[in-house]
Amino acid sequence: MNQSNILLIEDNPDDAELTRIAFAEAGIDRQLVVVRDGAEALDYLFARGVHAGRDARDLPAIVLLDLNLPKLDGREVLQAIRGDARTRSLPVVVLTTSDEPFDVEATYALGVNSYIRKPVAFGQFVDVVKQIGLYWLVLNQPRVAG
Repeated sequence: MNQSNILLIEDNPDDAELTRIAFAEAGIDRQLVVVRDGAEALDYLFARGVHAGRDARDLPAIVLLDLNLPKLDGREVLQAIRGDARTRSLPVVVLTTSDEPFDVEATYALGVNSYIRKPVAFGQFVDVVKQIGLYWLVLNQPRVAG
């Protein structure tokens, strides 16, 4: 399984571009795949719809998930990811502007691996992205599917 990609599920094009820039500035050399809504995220992960030609076994190394998405919100996406044996162990990090206790509690109850509030200042955002990359893509020992 090729785990080189990072899947960013983010409907705001400005936030997606800032994330791309932050990963580049952090020196994280992974392809960033961006999908704009919850339905497309699941189509990507399960290789259906516009992503039907993709190998569904080629999962990303990590999913960065915004909560407030069109079509299906982040909680629904997380529930679908955790509800399918193919993606159940996939690392999912919520990266959102929300610091609502309900959102934090609800996503952990659904099985999110980490919940990170996006900093407003770009420099702090780059630092957060560096830490995400260091932990999830370098230090963390992922579960081997099989």
